[in-house]
Amino acid sequence: MLETYEDGPQSGVFTDGSANPNPGPGGWGAVYVVDGQIVAEASGTDPDTTNNRMELRALLAALDLVPEGTPATIYTDSNLAVKTVNEWAPGWKAKGWRRKTGPVENLDLVEPLYEALQERPELTVTWIKAHAGNRWNEYADSLASAYDREQR
Repeated sequence: MLETYEDGPQSGVFTDGSANPNPGPGGWGAVYVVDGQIVAEASGTDPDTTNNRMELRALLAALDLVPEGTPATIYTDSNLAVKTVNEWAPGWKAKGWRRKTGPVENLDLVEPLYEALQERPELTVTWIKAHAGNRWNEYADSLASAYDREQR
């Protein structure tokens, strides 16, 4: 798989999540890379979930891969996850973790993720385009979808 892709950033934490069907069984993956070398990785599954939950779960795992105090960019191909932690969560927190339209979805993941990121200012979460040949994003995708391949 790594021989197939060469593009994209060569350092950072790359995350992905999936569910097939959505909702349904799902998986998540995170890989910490420095100068094109894997430092650490993690993955997991859930028998009944959504792709959004798996994306958030992968971001939570990413925090555990990077030693405290080490600056790193966390890449996710989920624009929803990026906007959740970077744009929407501060307002939701200020309103007691509520949205104008009701409760925050996936609050059990959103709140701890946001709080952990507040305690780790050396980490930034940014979007990366999915399925665009970015080597480490493709690798994270393969970790996240391993459960699906094993079921076939």
